[in-house]
Amino acid sequence: MKRIGTWALYAIGTVAVLYLALYAYAAFTQRTFTPGDPIHIFRNPEAPSYS
Repeated sequence: MKRIGTWALYAIGTVAVLYLALYAYAAFTQRTFTPGDPIHIFRNPEAPSYS
């Protein structure tokens, strides 16, 4: 039982480190946002209109 707990702790720690690495990657590679720029939402012109 102690061995299973140890492996579970290692797995949780690995997932936490991977999450932090992904967060750091996203934080450092994000696009620069300047207030006032228009937001471009691209939509398929052939898509049906549900409104």
